[in-house]
Amino acid sequence: MKKFIPAICLIGLLVSCNNSKKLEEVVEVPLPEKEEVVVEMGNPADVKVDEGGSFEMIPLPYAYNALEPHIDAKTMEIHYSKHHLGYANNLNKAIAGTEMANMSIEDILKKLDPENKAVRNNGGGYYNHNFFWEIMGANKGGEPTGDLAAAINKDFGSFADFKTQLIEAGMKQFGSGWAWLILDKTGKLSIVTTANQDNPLMTKLGNTGTPILAVDVWEHAYYLKHQNKRKDYLEGFFNVINWDKVAEKYAAAVTPAVK
Repeated sequence: MKKFIPAICLIGLLVSCNNSKKLEEVVEVPLPEKEEVVVEMGNPADVKVDEGGSFEMIPLPYAYNALEPHIDAKTMEIHYSKHHLGYANNLNKAIAGTEMANMSIEDILKKLDPENKAVRNNGGGYYNHNFFWEIMGANKGGEPTGDLAAAINKDFGSFADFKTQLIEAGMKQFGSGWAWLILDKTGKLSIVTTANQDNPLMTKLGNTGTPILAVDVWEHAYYLKHQNKRKDYLEGFFNVINWDKVAEKYAAAVTPAVK
């Protein structure tokens, strides 16, 4: 008796053979190499206030990427060209047509009426950021020397203790604000914090003194790189402190204090 293979089985065999031939003909194609993403950075020198303002943007003393890896370039660009510029423009609008338009930013803040929120917030933001950019730099960090180092050792016990206390102050500042190293009226160095864009020049708010060092703890200062890890940002900040510039500020502050 002859045995017949059902037609459907023959079709299955043919399909299987054809698939086998196709599998044999598969050629491996290498995946394309991952392209490096290049983030376009602007030029800090191109950032200008709106025409007609009393205060200008003080040029950033380094490129946006100069403080990497501790502060990333994109954060620096947004911080300087968006946030800081916004404070400058809004300050100019707030003081237009007033006697403050002809005053220095320091005098404006020292004589400030705390209820003048437009000048308090934007004048503080303008001054604080100029100060912050100035006391940082590329290839800096380390420890201070000379008179500043001696004063830190005297008033805090050691540089390590000072570092710990400044980081703790920055961590304990609830919400947005700043941590400062100031020279108080007695000639002693101390650490204070201020909320929002307040600063130690605002004599009517307390915690007053001459700023020597400042660190911005608003989230926009670190969130792109560090997310919620503020402590990582504060520890990294010590790698970009320009101690020569801080020492200059200390020397300028201590001279009138001694008199």
